[in-house]
Amino acid sequence: MAKKQEHSSFTYYQRFILVWLQRHLNRNQLLLVFSVLVGFSAGIAAAVLKTLVHYIRQELVTNRSIAFQNQIFLIFPLVGILFTLLVVKIFLKGKLERGVASVLVAISQRSSRLRRTQMFSNIITSGITVGFGGSAGLESPIVVTGAAIGSNYGKASFFSYKDRTVLLACGASAGIAAVFNAPVAGLLFSLEVLLTEVAISSAIPLIMASVAGVLCSKIIMREEVLFNFRALQPFDYHNVFFYIMLGLLCGLVSIYYAQVTLKVERTFHRLGQEHKWATAILGGLILGLLVFIFPPLFGEGYESIKNLSQGNVGALFQQSLYEQVQHNEWFVLLFIGAIGLVKVVATSVTLSSGGNGGNFAPSLFVGGYVGFFFSRLVNMVSSYRLPEDNFTVVGMAGILAGVMYAPLTGVFLIAEITQGYDLIVPLMLVAASSYTLVRRYDLFSMDTRELARKGQIHTHDRDLNILRSLSVAELVEKNFQVLYPATPLRQIVEAIEASQRNLFPVVEKETNQLLGILVLDDLKEVMFKPDLYDTLSAQNLMKAPPQQVELTETMPQVMRKFDLTGAWNLPVVENGVYLGFISKSSIFMKYRRFLKLFSEK
Repeated sequence: MAKKQEHSSFTYYQRFILVWLQRHLNRNQLLLVFSVLVGFSAGIAAAVLKTLVHYIRQELVTNRSIAFQNQIFLIFPLVGILFTLLVVKIFLKGKLERGVASVLVAISQRSSRLRRTQMFSNIITSGITVGFGGSAGLESPIVVTGAAIGSNYGKASFFSYKDRTVLLACGASAGIAAVFNAPVAGLLFSLEVLLTEVAISSAIPLIMASVAGVLCSKIIMREEVLFNFRALQPFDYHNVFFYIMLGLLCGLVSIYYAQVTLKVERTFHRLGQEHKWATAILGGLILGLLVFIFPPLFGEGYESIKNLSQGNVGALFQQSLYEQVQHNEWFVLLFIGAIGLVKVVATSVTLSSGGNGGNFAPSLFVGGYVGFFFSRLVNMVSSYRLPEDNFTVVGMAGILAGVMYAPLTGVFLIAEITQGYDLIVPLMLVAASSYTLVRRYDLFSMDTRELARKGQIHTHDRDLNILRSLSVAELVEKNFQVLYPATPLRQIVEAIEASQRNLFPVVEKETNQLLGILVLDDLKEVMFKPDLYDTLSAQNLMKAPPQQVELTETMPQVMRKFDLTGAWNLPVVENGVYLGFISKSSIFMKYRRFLKLFSEK
């Protein structure tokens, strides 16, 4: 009883505050206030997740590994995946929506509404997975968590769909900004990945949220938890050609990244349909073996990228099988290249077998290794002396642009975490080259490819987004006079007199299968000849429709059929059974209503 009364009091005060705010602030002011609240909340969530992973890594994993001579180190990734699966099964009832794609689906299909459980479920599960050595990143879980926080703030009655979407993006921006201490990158990530259309007025709340997230990062998180670089070399314009070549290489590796990820996911998906625990054990064992062969694959791997950028290659060989051969330059080069490629497999196995995490950090990891590999190779086989630290960090932007389809995020993220914009020109060159190459290969990133093709998420094409929001079923018009093959011309004329339509479907009487159509203009020659009324029938006068529309077709497919035929009305069928007609004019009317709704939201 006491708990109920306490909850009731809390609800009362909460409503009082919301009503007071609504009375004293206009819409834009409310949005700014809530964007700051969302930013601080998402920043705190990001700090909690990073601190949780740091604690698990330092207190539970590293200490135990030292105590047990490092052999137990190899089973921790398996423990993390199994523990994650257990948490999902017991506490989340087997439901865990993860990844940036889930946020995009919520924006497109669920009016930007994310469940309350998503405000903490990704923190717990990804913290366990990555903390125990899962070879994945924390940024995607932080994006989902921040987006869920923003979405739930946006459920207040005075916020529209558009406002709620902006607050959702504010949470994602703040999360990215807090993790990397990079407010501009957080802002650009939401603009590039989450928001298909944004006005300058909508960007202001994103800026406020990103700043709030960075403040949380500076106040709460210690320096060793954050990811940053210092003391890089100045940009030398003589290396422009090599930066462009690195960009193209990053594009090729990004395509490799996407293909390997999809293949591993499909393989584990087939295995895990009925045997989730067995799949988790298999994935954990494979991951443990990969970590045994390539120790830098353990966890996020940011520390190894720092070692590469600082020229401390020997640190990669600690606790590995290859400490005795680390002085062989060619072996070192091949070892680094292999780590970059195998990281993709390790991440895919981690996520596909039941772990939680994302591809943001792994793409930075792969990019760092690709950049170092490329520059070291050039230095070994030629007289050029490329700055390996610069190429390491610039490669990170190249793979991030190619994997996440977010070139601006990649450019400004690396610029911010390197404490300046000295490398802005090579960052742009590499990110643009990589992104251009992968876009020629596929219009959508690996995370959104299938969803975009199914029309389940919004893209940057506003017209296409609106068309995909329409369904054939809701636009079918059924007020057409149905005729049968044996219907004589006399009855057809009577039907014409009683109908306001100029189209008449002809169907099989027993099965309602569409056989053809009658068009009023085609009947004018015979409808005024009474001597033909009893000799001609619908079967003699009908013709095949220019196209048929299946009930399950998407509106872009329907519009293509209208464009090909030039018709204004097409019959709608379901497995050949006549249902009605769909008209181009009704689609245009519905489109205009949606366009107005999109503008007002």
